[in-house]
Amino acid sequence: MSDEKVLERLLTDRWSCRGFTDEPVPRDVIERLLTIAQRTPSWCNTQPWNLVITSGEETRKLREALLDSFDWSGSDFEFPVSYNGIYRERRRESGWQLYEAVGVAKGDREASALQMLRNFEFFGAPHVAILTTDADLGVYGAIDCGLYVDSFLLAAQALGLGACAQAALAAGSPFLRDYFDLPDTRRVVCGISFGYADPDHPTATYRTSRADLEDVVIFRG
Repeated sequence: MSDEKVLERLLTDRWSCRGFTDEPVPRDVIERLLTIAQRTPSWCNTQPWNLVITSGEETRKLREALLDSFDWSGSDFEFPVSYNGIYRERRRESGWQLYEAVGVAKGDREASALQMLRNFEFFGAPHVAILTTDADLGVYGAIDCGLYVDSFLLAAQALGLGACAQAALAAGSPFLRDYFDLPDTRRVVCGISFGYADPDHPTATYRTSRADLEDVVIFRG
């Protein structure tokens, strides 16, 4: 298979996994994933990403800490002020697809709130990575980390793993910085839950759509 076909297949088949088995990923597989992701390009080759990765009992402890005493004092990076127009439509479509997959009826606020809390349970994943960047690198450090997230997700897909990048975990950046004893100079970008996907989970067939090229590209010349 040609290189472009391999890349296209990985991009097409990858999805945000929201249902995992409890089987741990062997350390050598995790290190292989990270070695691949480390090839991510970055501004001036700064490679600003640092990760804390939990496994086993440490994942359980973090899950309990988040659910028991999560500090919502804010993200290190401003969340979107609002979603308007086509962005609102795409967000709503994705949200309702997810709710439909897990059986949450429209208007059922209690059930939707419980589904939201699944973020802080890592959707049952045995591992979670907390991704940070250096504060002094500003927006470019965050952009580089965004590239790293994509590399991580594609590497996970290539290795037969499921993964889900989660901005929700960054909503309590001070809590995570304190929990992991991270320097004040580190800014939390997001979390990534990962492990082996549960093929029988209700969300296993949930997939988001993609816009047509004519909706996102303007050609000149």
